[in-house]
Order: sequence, then structure tokens, then C-alpha cells
Amino acid sequence: MKKCVYSFLFLLMACIPVSMHAQETYSVKGILADSLTNAGEPYATIMIALADNPQDTVRMAVTSDKGEFNEKLPQPGNYIISFSSIGRNTVQRQFTLTENAPIANLGTILISEATEMLDGVKVVAQKLLVKAEIDKVTYSMEDDPDSRTKSTLEMLRKVPFVTVDGENNIQVNGSSNFKVHVNGRPNTMMSNNPKEVLKSLPANSVKSIEVITDPGAKYDAEGIGGILNIITFKRRNVEGYSVSLDAGVDNQGYNTSAYGTVQVGKLTVTGNYSYSYSDSPEHTSSHTRTDYTSDVYKYLSQTSAGKNKGDFNFGSLEGSYEIDTLNLLTFSMQMYMGNYRNLGNSQTQMLNSLGEHAYSYNTVNKGKTVWGSIGANFDYQRSFKKQGEYLTFSYRYLSSPSDNEAYTEYRDIRDYPFDLRNQHYDDDARTDEHTLQLDYTKPVSDVHNLDFGAKYILRNNKSESQFFNEYNGTYQEVESLTDKFRQTQDILAAYGESNLNFGKVAAKVGVRYEHTFMDVKYDKIPEKNFDAGFDDVVPSVMLSYLLGPTKMLGASYNMRIRRPGISYLNPFRNTSDPTSISYGNPDLETEKSHSFGLSFSSFSAKFNVNANLDYSFVNNGIQYYSIINDGIMESTYANIGRTQQTSLSLWMNWNPGDNTRISFNASGLYTDMRCDKSFLKQSNNGFYGYVFFDMQQTLPLDIRFGLYGGCSSPYISLQGKGSTYTYYGFSLSRSFLKEDRLNVSITTSNLFHKYATFKNETITDTFCARNENKNQHQSYGLNISWRFGKLNAFVKKTNRTIKNDDLMTGEKGQGKK
Repeated sequence: MKKCVYSFLFLLMACIPVSMHAQETYSVKGILADSLTNAGEPYATIMIALADNPQDTVRMAVTSDKGEFNEKLPQPGNYIISFSSIGRNTVQRQFTLTENAPIANLGTILISEATEMLDGVKVVAQKLLVKAEIDKVTYSMEDDPDSRTKSTLEMLRKVPFVTVDGENNIQVNGSSNFKVHVNGRPNTMMSNNPKEVLKSLPANSVKSIEVITDPGAKYDAEGIGGILNIITFKRRNVEGYSVSLDAGVDNQGYNTSAYGTVQVGKLTVTGNYSYSYSDSPEHTSSHTRTDYTSDVYKYLSQTSAGKNKGDFNFGSLEGSYEIDTLNLLTFSMQMYMGNYRNLGNSQTQMLNSLGEHAYSYNTVNKGKTVWGSIGANFDYQRSFKKQGEYLTFSYRYLSSPSDNEAYTEYRDIRDYPFDLRNQHYDDDARTDEHTLQLDYTKPVSDVHNLDFGAKYILRNNKSESQFFNEYNGTYQEVESLTDKFRQTQDILAAYGESNLNFGKVAAKVGVRYEHTFMDVKYDKIPEKNFDAGFDDVVPSVMLSYLLGPTKMLGASYNMRIRRPGISYLNPFRNTSDPTSISYGNPDLETEKSHSFGLSFSSFSAKFNVNANLDYSFVNNGIQYYSIINDGIMESTYANIGRTQQTSLSLWMNWNPGDNTRISFNASGLYTDMRCDKSFLKQSNNGFYGYVFFDMQQTLPLDIRFGLYGGCSSPYISLQGKGSTYTYYGFSLSRSFLKEDRLNVSITTSNLFHKYATFKNETITDTFCARNENKNQHQSYGLNISWRFGKLNAFVKKTNRTIKNDDLMTGEKGQGKK
């Protein structure tokens, strides 16, 4: 084993040459850091001038993403170096270079917030909301005033490369197949139910959101669209405590949340809890279908109405204990729990090709969905005397249960050709994971870092479905529709990644190897049991070039895979609608995707822009599709998709004055999707576009006014297209008390449009179907938040932790790209 490891290290280092540049004769270096957190200040502007001629700049640059700088100078002399950044006080230092002392090491220089008072006038500085790095873009939620009053889902509309449509479906980099992390750790239930969880998560508990569009080798190879990493904990640096309370109410429910941090000696603990309740008004829908294969059951029409209500709980606890300056322990626990109930009714009618009655029936439906997640992480980090070198060991446990239960009662049955009885089903699914991970970071030189690691995941997916029909007033189990399914995955992985930074040019090159042992068992049908193994080698390359002090050009290649999760594999057949049934496919294989990207970023005090051009293709894509069979539509998943996609994303921010901010987020993509299987020959292509606009204005008396709006064209799927949508809203807020500790806001959205109608269609050679859903679109509410206590402590975290990105998740039927 040691020989294999040493050989792997030698080959990787041999394949990545390190350029050894002779140092210039004169230079100045150091680190610019935040005065409170001591964290490096990224992308601050550096200006260097001779002390006797300060108006003539001889060198201009920016700090690195870690706040480091190392600038070459043409001659000896006395110099002045100044550092500036949006929302910061300018810092100046003097230094001298001579032939005997050609290098000036300024050490750590602290920069502070620009919040001082001059002549009774408050100095206001707009902070940068977006920071671009070689593999990700970060949106600062804490620097956006709208985060005090909105949910995390609403704030996502502002984040580059993220789109949220009118029905709150989320896409990252043009794909609905993405992963969600919280503080660098993956969460299966957040990835499974992103719109429900993020709608209930208050944005004021989120510090920033990272959109990792180009995950490198250190991440699991899973995640076609990328990763949303939600950073939830704010940082300070001395002892104390702080508590924030928040409550809001609107026309569809209410929410409360609490956040607190305390530090005692070397122990720091942060906790967060939120609760929300929603009671949605009645929504209506209609469905029509034409079957080209039958004259007897030709035209289907359905109308339905329903209501749903439920609550959501979210809680987390995170802490750290610094044993000494070289040894750090961190721990975290998190919990999510959703409980939703629905009640509805529907009317179904089938006509023959002559428009005559074939059959009809009505239904009354009630159901309950309970889903959740509970997990814990433990990390130990060993730092070394050489700065930037550390070893991290991590353990993670995660359990994600879900329970779907429903009753369907049939009424007014006329001429239905089969035995139609009242039914009840109970589908329990669960995923349990144990993960062990080891990471090592080694600085080779000032321009070269190496990352290595290994990982083991033990994952158990299981589902138990029970189906009952009513006979003489009692429900009896139907054996043919009852099943137990279990899948075990043992995943072994190793990675190596090289990071090079030569000032203007930076590169990240890596490779990851994964082997999966899979064992599948059916308790009711043991002859279908099987086991299999998979090998995947996943390369990644990222390059960046500084065009100027604040402009960066990037290029990347990534190969990604996605394994189907339990919602895709579960063979349970949902027959609550006899005209349309759905089920999972336990025979799904891993999907592989290749992506090429170009990016451009430019940041200044007034205007910021970030653009990304991507091309990707998939040859064995997991697609959700439907076929018609004897007048019944059947829907499931299969590895049948061949997809090519080209996308352009653009984010812009303009600060015309200290009190005004205007931002624009847009994306457009062209998709070509094909399937040439014997049971389904289908193709579709087209354009999809999304636009979001946002403006923030500070009015007299420090009243903040916000205005936003957005729209999109229909999305493209293999067998059809989705709906267009528009939305808009505004908010008013004001802070009170010392240090703005009390905040009051009112919000409204779609004030002049109470309802919104969303349409989508499926068109094939054998049938066409159209759906229309009408939901309440209008909302208005009041939110109050209060912060008390004094805290300057932060939860110190290890530089590496567990990130399980390998599992494909998502909402059923939302497998579009």
C-alpha cells in the first residue's frame, strides 16, 4: 500500500512541473487581514509609490483570495504602500528597500470596517456582493440588506449562475441536478428538497452562498450542475455572547428563528433554530391528454382542487475546541424536519374518438409527507509549523428518513373497465451514511500547493412500500404491489490536486479515482437480487489569468458523474391516479457528464460584472420520461438521454451612488436532447432564458426601499416544455436602536396579481398531455428581528471536512437539464 501511495504521489508531481522563477532584485510581501477576524482580505486594491512622489504610482495590484501579496519593484528606495477595499478604511505603510535588504516583509497588516462618523455625517460605503475565484463565485448575504427580511430561496434569485422559476424550482448552471452543502458539508435532505428547505430557512442566518461551478478533484465526482455551499455562521474574535431573534408573518403563514453564539475560553459554540408554518390557499389544476394509440380511450380530462399546510423545523449546533495552536477539534450537528398534509378532490372523464362517454369517476384525496435529516460531524485538524500545511481527519454520520402516506376514495364511478377500489399506500424510505475522510495539504513552494486525500462511504438505501385496497369497509394489503428494496453502496475514493499561482497566472489540476461496490436486494423477489462494481477516473483542470488588478479570465474542464438516489431507485408504484402511474427504476446506472467553461470577472467600486460561458454533453443521461400503455400513462427514469447544452450566464452590479445599488442576473441556454431507444424515440431542442432585476435605495430617515422583478421563457425537456413566468415585489425596512439592533420590515410580492397560472406540455408520437396549475401568487407580510448581547467570538473551523457530493438527488419528475 505504501509503495502504491508513494508511486501515486511521484507520478502526480512528475506530471505537474513546477516552474522555478528567479526572484526579482526588490520586492515587498505580506498579508492583509480583517481587523476582527484575522481572515485574509481578498482582492483588495494595492497601490505602491515612491515616498518623495506619492502621486505617481509605480505598481498597482490586488491581494490574493487569501489576502496575500508579493509585489516586485524596479529599484531600491523609500516607498508608500496603500490598501483599499469597498467598505474598508484605507491603510498605508512605509518601507525601505536597499541592496542589502532587497525584500521587505510587512507581516500581517490589519484593515477595518469604514464606519466612522465625520462632522455628524455617517460614512457609507457599498460592499462588494460577489467575489470570483478560480473554481467558484461567492455571494455575500450578510452585506445585502434584503437578507434581513427574505428567505434564502428568495435571495437565490440574486446569486450568479442560479435561477429560481415561478414554481420555486432551482437550477444551478442550467441544471436541476446539483448538490447543497451547509458550511462545506453536504446534506442529502437539502439536496432532495431544496425549494422546501430553503424557503423555510431565514436568509438572515446565512452569511454567504458559494456557487461552486467547477468542483475540483477534492470534491466527490457527483453533481452535474455544481454545488451550492451555504455558509451560515458569522465570525467574531473575542469572548462574549450574541443572540438574534426573528419573527415574521404573512398571508400564508408565519416563521420564527433564533441564532446564538457564545465563547468560553478555548470552547466556542454556535446554535441556530428556525420554525415555519404555512397554510396555502386552495390551488386548482387541469390536465388533458390525447391518446393516439386508442380510439376507445382517446380523450382524457381531469380537474382538481386542493389545499396543503404544514410546518418545518431546522436546527444546527456547531462548535470548536482549540487544544493548542497546532491542534483543533470541531463538531457539528444538524436537524431538518418537514411535516406537510394535503387534502384535495378531482374529477376524471374519458371519451372515445367520437367524443362519447367512455368512463368517469371522482376522487377525494388526503395525504401526509414527513421527511427529515439528522447528522453529526467530527473533525480533527493537525497543523504544522510550515504555514498552510495541515492534516485533517473527519467522520460523518447522516440519516435521512421520509414517509409518504395517502388515502384515495373513489366516488360516482361510471363504466370504469377495471375494479376500482378505495386505496391506501404507505411508502417509507431511508438513507443512512457513515463516512471517513483523510485530507493532507502540503505547500511545496510559494507558488505551489498539493492536496491529497482518501475517503470511504458506507451508504444504505432502503424503502418499504405497502399498498392496501378496501374490501367491505376494511383495508387489506395487496401483495403484488407491496415491496421491500435495499441497496448498499461502499464507495472508496482517492484524489490528488495541484494548485499553482504565479501571480497573474493560476492553475488547479487534479484527478480523482472512485470505486463503488453495490449490492441490491428485493425481499419479495429474491431472484432479482444482484451486485455490481464501478470504476471512475475523474480529471479536472482550471486556469485563471489576471487581465488587470480587478479583472480575471478563467477556463475549465470538468468531468462529473451522478449516482441515482433512493427517490430515483425506489420501485414503488404510485397508482393513486389510475390513469397515470409512476415508479422508480432500481436498474439505473451512473451518469457521466463532460463540461468546458470560460469565465470573465471584473470588479470595481462602481461596476461589477461576472460572465460564464459553458458547453456540456452527456451520453447516458438519467431522464424522466412517460409512455402510454392501454390508456394508462406510465412514468419512470432510465439512462436514455443524449444531451448537449450551451449556456451563457451574466451577473452585473452598478452602484451609481453611496445609497443606491442596482443588480442584474440573467442566463440563457440552448439545449439539444435526444433518445433513440427502441421503446422511446424522441428528440427536443430549444432556447431557455431567465432575467432578474433588483434595486436597493436608502431613503431619508435611513429607510431602505427594495424593488425586484423577473421573468423567464419555457424550459426544455426531452418530451416537452415548461411554463413562462413573471414575478415582482418590493420592501420597506428600517433599523432602530444602537448598532441597528432592531429591524422592522414590510414586504409584498405580485401585489396586483393574486393568482399565477403555470402550463407545461408533453408531446410524443403516441400521446400529448397538457397541464395547467393555478396557485396563489400574491403575498404580503411583516418581519421583526432583534439582536442583543456582545460577541466577538467565532467558531474556528478545520480547513477540510467531509463533503459527500456523489449522490444524485432531486424532486421526482424534475430531472430536466
